[in-house]
Parts: sequence; structure tokens; C-alpha cells
Amino acid sequence: MSGDRDLRLEDAINETCPWSGKPIAGDSLTVYDGAVVGFCNPGCRDKFETAVKHFEVAAKERETHG
Repeated sequence: MSGDRDLRLEDAINETCPWSGKPIAGDSLTVYDGAVVGFCNPGCRDKFETAVKHFEVAAKERETHG
């Protein structure tokens, strides 16, 4: 997700980090569900990406076993 290097701060759908409430930063953007989402630092962005991947894997496992 964070491999998208052409992301722009002005394209983000949010102005504050969902984890910290601080303003988002240009080096901390990712794409989620087709939208640019910003975070206050790369650590918060990476935490979000890890959580999303976790839930995507869990959802796929549920589909195949459920």
C-alpha cells in the first residue's frame, strides 16, 4: 500500500491522523479502498496497513472456511 510514491497530500480524504489526531504528513500517505488516506507519520501509516492486511486475511479465511 505505501509503495504508492505519487500520492499527494492534497488528495487525502482526511486532514488529521485517525490514530493520533495530529495533522497528516506528505510522507505518510497510503491508499485504502481507492482513496488516499493520510497519517501523521510513517509509523501510524504502517500500523494501519498492518491492521488492514490482518483483517483482509481473516476475511478471506472466513470466506473459504465458512
